[in-house]
Amino acid sequence: MRFILLIFSALIFFSVNSFAQIDTKDENLIEKKVETIAENTEEEIDYTMLVDQLTQYIQKPLNLNSATFEELDELALLSDIQINNLLEHIAQNGKLLSLYELQSIDGFDLAAIRSVSPYVTVSGDLDNAKFTLRDIFKYGKHDVFFRYQQILEQQEGYAESDSTTNENSRFAGNPARLYMRYRFTYSNHVSWGITAEKDQGEEFFKGSQKQGFDFYSGHFFLKNIGHMKALAIGDFQAQFGQGLTFWSGLAFGKTADGTSMKRNAIGLKPYTAVDENLFLRGVGTTWQLGNFHVTGFFSHKKIDGSVAVDSTKDEVATITSFLTSGLHRTPSELDKRKALSETIMGGNLCFVKRRLRIGVTAVHYIFGTDYQRTDELYNRYEFNGKQNTNVGIDYNYVFRNFNFFGETTVCANGSVATTNGVLMSLDPRVTFVAMYRSFPKDFQAVYANAISENTRVLNEKATYFGFRAQILKNWTLQGYMDIFKFPWLRYQVNAPSKGYEYLAQLTFSPSKTLEAYFRIRRQMKEINTNDEELTVDYLDEYSTTNYRFNITYKISSSVQLRNRVEHIVYERGNDGKEKGWLMYQDVTWKALKSPLSLSFRYALFDTDTYNARLYAYENDVLYAFSIPAYYYKGSRTYLTLRYNIVRGIDVWLRYAVTFYNNRNSISSGTSEIQGNTKSEIKAQIRFRF
Repeated sequence: MRFILLIFSALIFFSVNSFAQIDTKDENLIEKKVETIAENTEEEIDYTMLVDQLTQYIQKPLNLNSATFEELDELALLSDIQINNLLEHIAQNGKLLSLYELQSIDGFDLAAIRSVSPYVTVSGDLDNAKFTLRDIFKYGKHDVFFRYQQILEQQEGYAESDSTTNENSRFAGNPARLYMRYRFTYSNHVSWGITAEKDQGEEFFKGSQKQGFDFYSGHFFLKNIGHMKALAIGDFQAQFGQGLTFWSGLAFGKTADGTSMKRNAIGLKPYTAVDENLFLRGVGTTWQLGNFHVTGFFSHKKIDGSVAVDSTKDEVATITSFLTSGLHRTPSELDKRKALSETIMGGNLCFVKRRLRIGVTAVHYIFGTDYQRTDELYNRYEFNGKQNTNVGIDYNYVFRNFNFFGETTVCANGSVATTNGVLMSLDPRVTFVAMYRSFPKDFQAVYANAISENTRVLNEKATYFGFRAQILKNWTLQGYMDIFKFPWLRYQVNAPSKGYEYLAQLTFSPSKTLEAYFRIRRQMKEINTNDEELTVDYLDEYSTTNYRFNITYKISSSVQLRNRVEHIVYERGNDGKEKGWLMYQDVTWKALKSPLSLSFRYALFDTDTYNARLYAYENDVLYAFSIPAYYYKGSRTYLTLRYNIVRGIDVWLRYAVTFYNNRNSISSGTSEIQGNTKSEIKAQIRFRF
């Protein structure tokens, strides 16, 4: 690790002489995009990779007149049908003269142009991939971040201990969470950087963490230089096809835009997030040979896992589960840290033309310790052992206004899984998508991340329909229906089960300053009955139905307001309905010439139980993300301030507090707080040069 730090220190030293300036951009665009994707997610996910990608396009918009199909696809804002129509228009009529010329191309309405406009440009200049080392250091851009955050109330894990205290109920470190990041970028061709993080409760430069931060990540990445499409050294991600064979890192599922289910794989890309397990560490490269793209990659690292020792088999140790929390605060958590070595080697061969892409992906895993899941019936067909192989073929074909896509994968035990779909532009105002997925109960692909209702990609058959229609000039109707069944048992489901989910959203957007929508979303699944008097388990249906009204409007060039009211109904068997309400007021202020901007929220919530909890995305400091659960009865307030001290130096401060009206304690276990208040502060500084 010291060697890596020395390398990056040298790169910074040789680069700072350039001191290139970056124009300040409206980062609210990024926050809006993240919220759109995150609002249906109940987990705390690191969206750093998405923010990095969008920031890159805001700082250097993609030139539509010179962009390739792959570059436009990587933007992840246009469908393949739109991309194909755009490229055909340019080929037949010449370069675009204005961004609003897109209105004359099939598939582009005013809403689509507005959504893509911050990230693209129209220019006669071509992006020259021929550059010198001097150009890199002269025109490259540096970002350095430091962040501190902490929950102010004392949690049980930090309380004083005595001789009777269980050592695993107390944290070794302090409650501060620390984050540091440096990244250098030159256009979209060169990137290097280092990221470090200490989680709350972990030690820092002492005890188990004498190297300082608990997690370090570094990368060196080159892209689109001659025939070399990508070179990744250090930490990186690899994504292919529809994620059925191999997809490391973040992938998004169902959103309000029912037509956005198709995955946009971009192959290799640098890793800049702080998830401590779900990434690759090694080397990867992609080369273009005519119409073929050839990728190879190798990764070796340690990952967290629960270790079990079988005394009946000569004390042989096995891993019973992979862990992804990244928390190492107690002796028990430290015992699981880097308990398992993971080696991954693989490659992808892809035939690429504008209308057709066919790829073959192969990957082989080797674990240093035998992996044996717990002896539960629902785990019967899951992967066990030390090695596994997956081979898959994916396709993407555009024919007129139809986009066919899919992937089929076979694993070492012979099990075959498949996902296939078609995106149809039935009319300039109507888009429809249909997908079918079939994942056998014994499908074993550790790094599969395809669209799925299950946590892991297996034991599922489903049919999905999504649509988006502009029914009137300023009115859009969109949504989806997903019908699924699980042929084998699942956790807390002791029989084959089924379910469905649907969402419908009506949006009214008469101008750039006003948008309002009403949404209804319902999910139904089956679970073991909670009737303890029964000797045989049977399945109960349980469902959640959400009703939401959201309106966002600008009252001036510097002030934007947002109001939301949301109601949820939770039902399980014959237990009756459990209900919840959430309403909030957001105020965002950013004057054009002021160095100060702020975001404020006041929220009220009232739910019968935790089952009726509600989630809402919150604005946060850059590269931090907050989607808390609102449950029981109370209020929540936060204020985020950003101040531009001088050109290239920004400071963020954030304070958030939740009051519970009907609680004397909050949370449980090591996270328990005595009292009815939970508050958190964050402070962050960024240097850009």
